[in-house]
Amino acid sequence: MSNSANFEKYGERWDREELILAFDLYCRIPFNKTKANNPEVIELGKILRRSPASVARKLGNFGSFDPELKKLQVKGLTHTGNLDREVWDEFNNNWNQLVLEAGILRNKLDFKQNLKDMINEDMEQPTGLSEKEGKTKVRIHQSFFREAILSSYEYTCCVTGLRINECLIASHIIPWSVDEKRRADPHNGLCLSATFDRLFDRGFITISESLHVVVGSELLESHEKKILDMICIFNDRPIIRPRRFLPSPDCLKWHHSNIFKR
Repeated sequence: MSNSANFEKYGERWDREELILAFDLYCRIPFNKTKANNPEVIELGKILRRSPASVARKLGNFGSFDPELKKLQVKGLTHTGNLDREVWDEFNNNWNQLVLEAGILRNKLDFKQNLKDMINEDMEQPTGLSEKEGKTKVRIHQSFFREAILSSYEYTCCVTGLRINECLIASHIIPWSVDEKRRADPHNGLCLSATFDRLFDRGFITISESLHVVVGSELLESHEKKILDMICIFNDRPIIRPRRFLPSPDCLKWHHSNIFKR
């Protein structure tokens, strides 16, 4: 008997809820890690009661729609379904909804976690629940955004090339306090080292619509050798482009107009 027969949904068509969870994972991990031996792929397979190979194939299907992968001449898997395309089109313009729906579905389908949540809810008083839910929503949005950005840039600072995960920040181009609709949008993000994240956030640098680093005049005119050697050397250099989720020109334009100190 094939090992695949041990999975309850072997051979069954994917439904919309399963595809939402698959697309959520697709966004969170590098495309070259959408393999059956990836622990995150295996975990989703357990939740969906599908084989890791089945999950990996579905992630490959989403890759066939990805315009950035096509530019890199990276091909996803063929034999996609209409529902695959519908989920791709629906959530590529509605990232906040993707994060919320995927979070709800994961809790619903993960029996052990769902049971734990039910017990906790029975024991807790209703007061403060809305605050708890609010914090949970913020957490899942932050988690999705960070994982989508870092995986898209292959865990590399797009300015310096630094590849130390603990020093990398998923930076919002437009702060989500300004535009909440973009808080989970990976097109509104850059992968930056902690230093350059702070410089970007404070407007000392920006990224042009042509994806080049622009250092403000205050730093360029500095006489401090460390500033010149560590920051200004990157002026007018192209960033390391992400393999997916290219920064939105509209977001970059907003940062240049509203945050950048010329």
